[in-house]
Amino acid sequence: MRPLVIFGGSFDPIHNGHLRIAKVAADKYDADVVFVLAKTPRWKNITESEQNRLDMLKAALEEINDPRFSCSTIELEREGDFSYSIDTVKAFSEMYPGRKLYTLIGADQVNQFDRWRECEGIAERSTIIFSNRPGIEINLENVKKFKMEDLNFYSSGEVSSTRVRVLNFMDIPLSVYSYIIHNHLYFMKELEMYITPKRLKHSESVALVAYKIALSNFGQEMAEKALITGLIHDLGKKMPEFQAREIMKKEYPDYQDYPEYSLHQWTGAYLAKNVMGVEDESILLAIKYHCTGRAGMTALEKIIYSADKIEPTRGYDSSDMIRACIEDYEKGFRYVLDENMKFLSNKPLGEQNGLTEDCKDYYLGD
Repeated sequence: MRPLVIFGGSFDPIHNGHLRIAKVAADKYDADVVFVLAKTPRWKNITESEQNRLDMLKAALEEINDPRFSCSTIELEREGDFSYSIDTVKAFSEMYPGRKLYTLIGADQVNQFDRWRECEGIAERSTIIFSNRPGIEINLENVKKFKMEDLNFYSSGEVSSTRVRVLNFMDIPLSVYSYIIHNHLYFMKELEMYITPKRLKHSESVALVAYKIALSNFGQEMAEKALITGLIHDLGKKMPEFQAREIMKKEYPDYQDYPEYSLHQWTGAYLAKNVMGVEDESILLAIKYHCTGRAGMTALEKIIYSADKIEPTRGYDSSDMIRACIEDYEKGFRYVLDENMKFLSNKPLGEQNGLTEDCKDYYLGD
């Protein structure tokens, strides 16, 4: 009978770091992994309901589609406000008396494992295994005392559920992302204060198009940035003009006289930094010039500029441009820019601006 790895956690929400660690454990021990959703962890504050956390966990496992992975609600079904790991390990040892058990924990829990209820009993009934995490120094005394085994895995990523909840990282399965969006969880509650429902639908669509373009051209890390940027690029759209002009005067004086329709790109970057806490300069730049464009744009700027103009809810057939961007973001960007210049040529002169003209000259020539 294959060994069983018990992987407990609040999964609030589950992210790709969890899944990477689980895969390494399954591979190393030729084992199955059961994700056990915690009821009320002693060390963490839960922000979402049991049902939402369970639904996201199930969605992630269905998307991953690894036959070795399953989830258990054994702790949710247990009576009482709290559920302890020792009870879970005992239950699995009784259900599978001949099966080798492992308990998978994070590096942070290694250092306080001696404070767990009946920690000796857990270590007697299962082998404790752990994954390292950047910035955490392992308590070697606990490792020795409880005969813990190191997975020697250092590539789970710096993502954490906390950082996902505040839209700092998006290293999560797309199914979990979609669940968060459609059920208005975590960061969505704050976004809805700044973006109207109609505009939010546009932003969600921009995010997914940008994600696909970035993933195809650059890979997962850029795709995650594109997803975040696309989702918040219109943060400044709802701001009254008088307020936007005040911010422009103080923060972006070189552009304070630009047309009203373009101001939201700068005020959006301002809100992204000062309200959402975005520190990544590449994301802030992509927001700052997503409407007008500019000469010398970064790859992420081009991706967001393109996605903003061609996402499907715009109401015209943009499939050719989307396909072109996914195949080659640079050629696709020039295609989108050229089409947008044709569109703007029919607009009043008051809507023209120097940044867009510079962008056209830089990428399309005279």
